[in-house]
Amino acid sequence: MENLKMHSPNFAEENIAKLAALFPGCVTESTDEDGSPKQAIDFDLLRQELATSIVEGPQERYHLNWPGKREALFTANTPIAKTLRPCREESVDFDTTENLFIEGDNLDALKLLQETYLGKVKMIYIDPPYNTGRDFIYADNFAETSEEFLIDSGQKDEEGNRLVANTDSNGRFHSDWLSMMFSRLKLARNLLKDDGVIFISIDDGEVDNVRKLCDEVFGRDNFIDTIIWKKRYGGGAKEKYLISLHEYVLMYTKSEQHLENIYVPLTEESIKRYYKLKDSNFSIRGPYRTHPLEATKSMGERQNLVFDIPAPDGSMVSPKRQWLWGRERVEKALENNELEFIKGKNGDWSVHTKQYLKDEAGKIRQGKAFSIIDDVYTQHGTNEIISIFGHAQYFSFPKPSKFIQKLIQVGLNGSDNEIVLDFFAGSATTAHAVMQLNAEDNGNRKFIMVQLPEACDEKSEAFKTGYSNIAEVSKERIRRAGKRIKDELIKNASEEQPTLLEDPNTPLKIDPSSFDIGFRVLKVDSSNMADVYYTPDAVEQNLLNLFTDNIKDDRTSEDLLFQVLLDWGVDLTLPITKETIDGREVFFVDGNALAACFEKGGKITEDFCKELAGRQPLRVVFRDSGFKDDSVKINVEQIFKLMSPHTDVKTI
Repeated sequence: MENLKMHSPNFAEENIAKLAALFPGCVTESTDEDGSPKQAIDFDLLRQELATSIVEGPQERYHLNWPGKREALFTANTPIAKTLRPCREESVDFDTTENLFIEGDNLDALKLLQETYLGKVKMIYIDPPYNTGRDFIYADNFAETSEEFLIDSGQKDEEGNRLVANTDSNGRFHSDWLSMMFSRLKLARNLLKDDGVIFISIDDGEVDNVRKLCDEVFGRDNFIDTIIWKKRYGGGAKEKYLISLHEYVLMYTKSEQHLENIYVPLTEESIKRYYKLKDSNFSIRGPYRTHPLEATKSMGERQNLVFDIPAPDGSMVSPKRQWLWGRERVEKALENNELEFIKGKNGDWSVHTKQYLKDEAGKIRQGKAFSIIDDVYTQHGTNEIISIFGHAQYFSFPKPSKFIQKLIQVGLNGSDNEIVLDFFAGSATTAHAVMQLNAEDNGNRKFIMVQLPEACDEKSEAFKTGYSNIAEVSKERIRRAGKRIKDELIKNASEEQPTLLEDPNTPLKIDPSSFDIGFRVLKVDSSNMADVYYTPDAVEQNLLNLFTDNIKDDRTSEDLLFQVLLDWGVDLTLPITKETIDGREVFFVDGNALAACFEKGGKITEDFCKELAGRQPLRVVFRDSGFKDDSVKINVEQIFKLMSPHTDVKTI
C-alpha cells in the first residue's frame, strides 16, 4: 500500500524529468552531498540543443540579472515539509464556505497550493511592498539544502523574525526585493489558468524592474498592458518637483493565445449618459443610443453596401459613400424597428442604427475597459477602512474595493464563477471586492487570501485597538465587510425596487441565506508528520520502539485531513462531513470524493474496511498505526479491489 509523501512538490526533480523527456541526450548523473548518484542535466549540451549555431561558451544575452537570482530560483523549486492547519474558531461558515484565508508566509502557501490549484486560478492580484526604502520584505533563506527544507519548517532567523527592513542604504536594496518577488511569481504562474491574468500594483521605484521580471517569468508576449491609476485628485506643497498623482498596475496573462477579447460591464455614468432613448422595444431591450449607419470614411469600395433605403415619407435615402450593413441586415432592422431616421434642416434624411442596452438574448451590453482608472482614489480606501472599523485608519494607503472590483471585472472577463488569489492580502480589500461584486450580480466568485501574521506596530491604531498582527485585522475586515454586504442584501430583498429596464442599476434580488460571506482559515505550520517520517535512516535501531506512530502528538484528525487534501490535490473548500462507522470516526469530503479514518491503536479491522468499501469512495486514507496488525493492512487492499476496485487506497 502506497504512502502519501506529505510534502510540497519537488519542482527541481519535475523540471529535470520534463527536460529529460524533451532532450534525453542532456541527461547525466551527478552525486549528492552523501555521494549517492542522482539524475542531473548537462547544461552545456542543453544550450547546444537550444541553439541554432555552435555554442562555445557563455553567450551574452538581454536579460535581468542580480545577485541572488539563482538562489531565488532554487528556493522556489525546493520542496517544504509543511502543512495547512484548519482553524475553525477564526473562520466564518467553515463547513459551507468556498473561500480561503491562509495565514502564514506566502512563499510557503504558494508551494502548498501547487497540487490543489495548479492551473485553476483565473486571476491573481497583488499589492506587494513597493520597496521605498521603508518597507519590510520577506527574509527568505536561500542557503538550506533540499533535505534541510524538508526537515525544517523554518525560513526564519534565530529570533524567529520573518520580515526585515529593506532600507535604501542596503547594498542589495534592489536585489533582495527582486529575489523575494521572483520566487513568488514563479510559483504563482503555475496556479494560473491558461487564460488567467495577474495584476501587480507598483510605483515608479520598481516598475521597470517588475516589467523585466514579469517578461522573464510570464514571457514578453504575454504582457497585456500597464494600467495607470490616478490615486489622488490633488497634491500639496510637500512635493519637491512634480505632484505625483498616479501608480501602475502591470497586467500579464499566462498565455496570450488563450486569452479572449476582454469586455466589462458598462458604468452607471455611461448608461445614463448615452442610453436615453426609448421606443416600442423598450419593454424587452431597454433604452437605446444611435450610431450613423453610413460609413464615415472609405473602407474600400463595396458595391453590395451601396443601395437605397426607404425613409418614413416614402423617399429613398442613398449613402454618400456606403452603408456599414448589407441589404439583408438592413431589411431585418427595418422589420424590427432597429433603425432611426433623422431629418436634417435641409430636408435630407440620415439613417442611424439603434444600439439597445440589452442584446437580443436579453443580456445587458458590455464595453471595453480603459487603461486609465481615474474615478476612485486612495482616500476612498481610507474612508472605507474607517467606515468598517469605526476608528482611525489601520492601514497606510489601502486600495479601495471599487478599484479592485474594476480589475476583477477585467481579469475575469465576464465570468462570475472563478477563483481570485491575493497572496499579499494586507487589508483584505480583494476579498471585500469579490464579495461586493457577487452581491451586485449574484456571482459565485471565490477568493483565496494569504497574509503573514506580521506584527502591528505598537504605536499603530490597530495595535491600540487590540490587534496584534496584520492577519487579525485582515480577517476582521472580511467578517465586518461580509456582514455589511449581507445586511444590505436583506434590506434590498424586503424593499420594492424599480425594474431592471426602468433602472439598469437596480440591485438584483439575491437570496441572502445562500450568499457566501464566509472563509476557512488555514494556518501554515510544520508538517503533521514527525521528523522520522522524512529521515528514517537517521534513527538508530535501538530507538525505533519510540516511534510507533509517525504523526506528531499535538495534531488533530482534522489537521491530518487537510494535509491529505493538500497531498492528494483535493479542493480545500469542498464540504466535509464526519460520521461514526462501527465506532470509528470517518471524514467524508464532498460526499464520496475522499474518505479518511485516522483512528489509531489497532481500530482499523477487516470488518470495518468492508463496511467502508461498501460506500465506494474515490479515495480512502488510513493512519498507518491504526491497523489491527500487518495482515489486516495487507488484506485491506484486497478488500477494496474486490468491493470497490476504483478506490485509490493510501496510508499516512
